Parts: sequence; structure tokens; C-alpha cells
Amino acid sequence: MPKPALRFYNTLNRQKDIFTPIDPDHIRLYVCGPTVYDRIHIGNARPVVVFDVLARLLRYVYPNVTYVRNITDIDDKINARAAERGITIRKLTNETTKYFHNDCRALGAIPPDHEPRATDHIDGMIAMIETLITRGHAYEAEGHVLFDVPSFPAYGKLSGRSTDELRAGARVEVAPYKKSAMDFVLWKPSDDDTPGWDSPWGRGRPGWHIECSAMSRAYLGEVFDIHGGGLDLIFPHHENEICQSCAAHDHTEMARVWMHNGYVTVSGEKMSKSLGNFVTMSELLDKTRGEVIRHSLLQAQYRGPLDFSYDAMTESEAALSGLYRALGDAPIDMDAPVDDAFLEALSDDLNTPLALARLHQLANMVNRGDEAARPVLKRSAELLGLLSDTATAWFHHSRQDDGIDDASIQALIDQRRQARADRNFAEADKIRDELTAHGITLEDKADETIWRRG
Repeated sequence: MPKPALRFYNTLNRQKDIFTPIDPDHIRLYVCGPTVYDRIHIGNARPVVVFDVLARLLRYVYPNVTYVRNITDIDDKINARAAERGITIRKLTNETTKYFHNDCRALGAIPPDHEPRATDHIDGMIAMIETLITRGHAYEAEGHVLFDVPSFPAYGKLSGRSTDELRAGARVEVAPYKKSAMDFVLWKPSDDDTPGWDSPWGRGRPGWHIECSAMSRAYLGEVFDIHGGGLDLIFPHHENEICQSCAAHDHTEMARVWMHNGYVTVSGEKMSKSLGNFVTMSELLDKTRGEVIRHSLLQAQYRGPLDFSYDAMTESEAALSGLYRALGDAPIDMDAPVDDAFLEALSDDLNTPLALARLHQLANMVNRGDEAARPVLKRSAELLGLLSDTATAWFHHSRQDDGIDDASIQALIDQRRQARADRNFAEADKIRDELTAHGITLEDKADETIWRRG
């Protein structure tokens, strides 16, 4: 069966184009990962889910995909948090990286092919900085090395900002050793209390932007297919990545396509600790399942804003329950094709709301007796990272505080089934009432009874 043409919105040219890979036999994807100084929040979770769906789609269409997502484990926020807690930088970053991986697993995200840590690529960063100096795009000043922005005329193309706008509104420290206010740090000195590495410019540490340029080159080459991240990274981070990489490698592009997910708000307001609406994954996972959070994050098309609320989580849980009821527990042939209409939606710039709507149409087909739609439903949902369980596993994963365990529930259901076979309907009704009193809901299907708590 022919694979679909993929269309993605490219931030670089501000239009949606048919995706044309550099090498159709090997797709290369880089996504900016977390700075591991704290637990991730719901806003950080969105790119995890969005780009996991993108990687799944690319792997469905193309024979070989390399997905790289980095870990930033050297940063001033990390230094400050480690000092605040009285622990080493490595202890903090190991701990928070472990939490991040746990959250990714809960969200159903497949690990990337490579997850480089910035501190493992210092040599590559130093080498790239040396190249930039040699090419006349960087200079040393008072122990710092800075990128000379005016030396790169294409600066501002990704963000769409003119040089005058950037010069007037650059959110960078204006230091006396800078040639231009727009110039940004590639390397900075470290004191005795700050992590540092030996370099031609003295003991120091890299600037944030050079990290991703060096790591993407190490795993994907000088020019690759897709670079992803949050909308907040367009400027200055991704803008600076482009000029560093292009200037160092003498190319006109770093990545063919740039994709950015939109912001997450909470009940219509920007998420912030001062407003008391800062929602971490840890807090959410205490209240609901990762698949519910994932479904909620897919309710809006990735480029647009997404408003988080607990009501939306409740709606997502109900929606998933409906899909799982249709799926049931019977064995499914996973060689089934992905639904054409579903794939068309997902291929159109990851239109996940339309793809989710198609899943519910498939579920309705199953409920009307179309058994052929069941494996198609399961196989299609897999591209969204949904419906990985059976119906029984889904409905049993609820509160266990109702005084009855799973084995006892199943034993009563078996007794009820036998009572119905014996046409002892009074006994069958009595068992149903007993289960209802424990908060257990039964749904009789042609060849099985599905139960759920609550």
C-alpha cells in the first residue's frame, strides 16, 4: 500500500509544505529536550507527546528514522538549584533525568534513538567554537567567546525579526566586552565553585545554544531533516543554533524543516508559580493516568495553544473509556492497516483533533457490529500512542479502595454468567447489585462482560 505524502508547517518559511526528505532512506529528527533542574510540568510534557507522535508517523512512512532528543545538564539554573540543595551538579541532574524518564514512560512516549547529555559533548562544542573563531564569526573577550552576529547576515530569518528589532529588543546581557548588543555567549569563564572544563580560553563552560549545535551534528550530521521544540525556543535558542551551525559548516541551512509546538495555558491563564497554577507531571500522575494526560495533550493541533484544566482531563478519561469499551479484550491482528482517513488527518501537519475524531468513528463502527474495524482502531491508535492496553486492563486500573479486589470481582462475574446460563436471573441480578454496591459497573457484550470501577 502506498504511503501518504506528509505535509508540515515549516516555521522557517511560514507555510505548510509537502515534506521532502534529504534522504528518503534515512530521516533525521532532532528535538530540544529538558534542562534537568526540576520535575517537568504540563507545558514541558507537550513537546514530549507531540514529537513522539511525529516520530511514530515518520517511522510508519519511512524505513529508517533517527530521533535525537538531548538532555541539558549544564546550565546556570542547574548550578543554582544544586547549590540551594547542597548537592553536586551530577547528583541533581541524574535525579531529575530519572524523573523525566519516568514521566515520559507514563506518557507512553517511546525513548529517542539517542539522548545525548551536554556534558558528554564538551569537546565537540570547543571544536565548533574554534572553527567559528577561525572563520571570523566569533571572538574572544575577557575570558568569554561570543558569536559575532553582524557577521552572519541571515540572522533573524527563523524568528522573522529584522536586525534593527533584534538590536533594540535583544534579551541578552549587554556587557562592555561585546562588539554588538546582539552578540551571544558561546563560552564563559567558571569560578572555583562553578562546573568548568579546560579550553583554549581558560577554564569555563559552554553557552546554552552551542550545546544543541554540537550534539545534533554529532548524531545527525551538519544538515538534517527536522528540528523541533517549543514555540518559546524560536528566539533566541533556535535562531542562534542556525547561525552557529551554518557559519561553522558553511551551509545555508541547519535543518530542512523547523516545527514548534504551541504554549499550554491553565484555565485560560499563562502557567506560573506566582499565580498558583503551575502543574507538574508529578501532581497530575497522582490524580490520573499518563494515557489520560497524553490524550488531553492531543486534543488541540500541536501548533496552536492548548488550555489545560481538570475538566479536560475528565473528558479525556471518558473518551478513552469509550474507545476501550469498543476495543474489548479479544485478540487483535496487529498486521491490520492504519485507517486511511485517520492517516490523512495525521499526515496533514499532525492534525490530532481530526485523527482522534476518526478513532471515535471507528469505535462507533465496532459498536454497530463491524468487527473488521476493531484491529484498524487498535492499529491507528498506536500511531497516537493510545489504546496500548486491553479493555480489562484499562477499567481495572482505577481506585482499589472499594473493598473488593480484581480476583473477587472476576469470581462474581463468573458466578453471574453461570446463573444466567442456568436462567437463574434473580441470582444474576443479585450479583450485579452486589458489584454495583462496590462501585463496579458491568457491560455485557456478545461473548464477554467488561467491568470497570467507578
